[in-house]
Amino acid sequence: MTDLLDYIGLGIMAVLDGPALFEIGGIGLPIALVMLAAGLFTGIAVGATPGLAGPMAMAISLPLLISAFGFSPDALLPVFAFLIGIMKGATLGGAVPAILFNLPGTPDAMMTTLDGHPMARNGQPRRALRIAQLSSVAGDSFSDIVLFVCAPFLAVVVERYLDLPEKAALLILSISFIAAVMGASVGKGLLSVSLGLLVAYIASGNDLSPRLTLGFDALDAGVPLIAAILGVMIVGEIFTTLETLWRNNRALDVKTETLATEQDGLAPGDLKRIAPVVARGALIGTVIGALPGVGSTLAATLSYSLSARQAKRTPDAQPFGSGAPEGIAASESANSAVSGANLIPVLSLGIPGNAAAVFLILAADSIGGFNPGPAVFAMPEGETNPQLVVAFGIFTLMAIGNVLNWTVGGVVMRSMSVLATVPAKRLLPVVLLVSLTAIYVQETSMFAVWATLAFGVLGYGMRRLAVPVLPFVIAFILAGPLERSAREAFSASGADPWFLFSSPTSVILLLMALAALIFLGRDG
Repeated sequence: MTDLLDYIGLGIMAVLDGPALFEIGGIGLPIALVMLAAGLFTGIAVGATPGLAGPMAMAISLPLLISAFGFSPDALLPVFAFLIGIMKGATLGGAVPAILFNLPGTPDAMMTTLDGHPMARNGQPRRALRIAQLSSVAGDSFSDIVLFVCAPFLAVVVERYLDLPEKAALLILSISFIAAVMGASVGKGLLSVSLGLLVAYIASGNDLSPRLTLGFDALDAGVPLIAAILGVMIVGEIFTTLETLWRNNRALDVKTETLATEQDGLAPGDLKRIAPVVARGALIGTVIGALPGVGSTLAATLSYSLSARQAKRTPDAQPFGSGAPEGIAASESANSAVSGANLIPVLSLGIPGNAAAVFLILAADSIGGFNPGPAVFAMPEGETNPQLVVAFGIFTLMAIGNVLNWTVGGVVMRSMSVLATVPAKRLLPVVLLVSLTAIYVQETSMFAVWATLAFGVLGYGMRRLAVPVLPFVIAFILAGPLERSAREAFSASGADPWFLFSSPTSVILLLMALAALIFLGRDG
């Protein structure tokens, strides 16, 4: 226990006692805290702007952050701080356009429009925003606590009881689960995963000569990681949205409404009314968020549906869809609780569960010195594990981010409402230019820029064919660990081709992977 407390203290001090960016009144402000606050405010602004989202801001900022802070391990916490701030702020800010303009800033805020906008039209926009803030931060805080407790425990269990074949089977299960639960059908999910693995294995592995390069010298070093991920996820989304704007010039325009000016703010009894709904939504969001590939939109929908059903059975309850505070609370608490829980498989297993987690893993891979997975939480005898210090530093940043959201987040959130009026047709070309510039700044190669555009076209095509893009990205990231685990297990077994079936645990994991494809796959 003493060792654990020492690591917790080292993690806290790594944040609070880090290099000072500047001083105020002779007191130095640690760079990690400054970057956390900057990321939080940026995230709220991005979430409040229709057409943008937290992952998009993380994608643009990551190459710029790495260029500014470099690749040394000292850059880990400042970069993570900014990305975590965006992740938390964007979830909070997404409620602004949903409530004020009936336009969700993020897909998971869709359910918030059902009661948030009617409440705003009834002359209580500040009340709706305040309920959204409290519910969102409460759900986020609950899931963070679960993350702090569960991630180390899960990592220790995996490291102690899973050998090489079991770890390879676990990665296969994760990829299969993501392919099954995302997209219109399991076939399209498997297609996306297969494309991700295929692209990742270009010029990789332990082969003596590059593979799958088709004779192109530029591919001898493989596909740039950041180009593939940003191209498919961000540039592809921009292309798709721009086409929508071209087809319907007014599709994403925001029409403001004149709101009533009667007295606004939290009403007596609001906190008591929403407390059980927030607790239920936080629990739902945390459970769903802990499953890789299951997004916050599902959590918000499930929480809202259960709360609406409960309201119908309660005498004198305000109907959902008419501006009920419980409706806002159900949606915001659940979608915010997903963000913290999504980091449980990231930190303990190295498996990303959503888009924001993808960019945290990408940051760790780009900078070095921190490899998400079971080894992060190891406490070797007689030496210090620097990765564990970074992990508790991340936990500290998340806790401080929640404090900022509780205190000043609501004020920043309300002040960003003007951003919902920015026309997407003017905003997205600027975002595309900044994205390509950021990639060139990090890679200093026009090949990376052209590759990003090529993967952007691929991402656009996948969206038009209803093929999910996140399984592609997650498979691309997990391809390396999967190959390494399989090669090591194959060698350790004496070149046994049936090494995956060498233990009951690995067989069970493979059967679970097959069951996920059969029973969780959607028709279509």
